[in-house]
Amino acid sequence: MMVPVRCFTCGKVVSEHWEEFDERANQGEEDPQAVLDDLGVERYCCRRMLVSHTDLVDVVSPYQ
Repeated sequence: MMVPVRCFTCGKVVSEHWEEFDERANQGEEDPQAVLDDLGVERYCCRRMLVSHTDLVDVVSPYQ
């Protein structure tokens, strides 16, 4: 599924950071905390949106 556009708690736009966060975190460049700090995501509610997101497109697509 797509990453939510806005944070559920505060309403700040978080989807603009998803691609870079996902790319850098999966490459093992840095730990997720350092990547989020570098991207400027400061609020813990917004960090939760990015860190806890699971991409389920491959899992859901056979059932459509």
